[in-house]
Amino acid sequence: METLDAILNRRSIRKFKPKSVEEEKTEKILKAAMYAPSARNTQSWQFIVITKREILDEIKKVHPYAGMLSEATLAIVVCGDKTHEPNEGYLNTNCSAATQNILLAAYALGLGSVWLGVYPREERMKGIKDLFKLPEHIIPISLIALGYPNESKENPERFFQDKIHYDKY
Repeated sequence: METLDAILNRRSIRKFKPKSVEEEKTEKILKAAMYAPSARNTQSWQFIVITKREILDEIKKVHPYAGMLSEATLAIVVCGDKTHEPNEGYLNTNCSAATQNILLAAYALGLGSVWLGVYPREERMKGIKDLFKLPEHIIPISLIALGYPNESKENPERFFQDKIHYDKY
């Protein structure tokens, strides 16, 4: 698959088939995440892979927009590790790059995915921290629901010339 095809055609998928994601695909997705760029190459991320139905259902209690986890067979929590990067702004940036790589890799592998924001919403962060018993130095940044898509989405135009500025605003 061409890189630009994945970037331009990937859509957020919230409906999934009940088919489990193979471990081989999950590993490829995580490898793609770990190849994301990071500030000063700190690679300051940790990943929690969730496949157990009871845990996927429990997440819905702490994240108000995680209803699609009723159908998803896989979720990944992307966390920042403050022992590798103490600046939360960089943690967020690094983990966002890893999250984008997860979304693009999933699409390239024929999977659907959707990014659910966790950071900087304190109530969501606390809920995820408590649910997964995260140590103090681990900050939950994002949550991605993944699975085999059970919907398709239109590809709307998102390129707008008026948002581009050359040499000055």
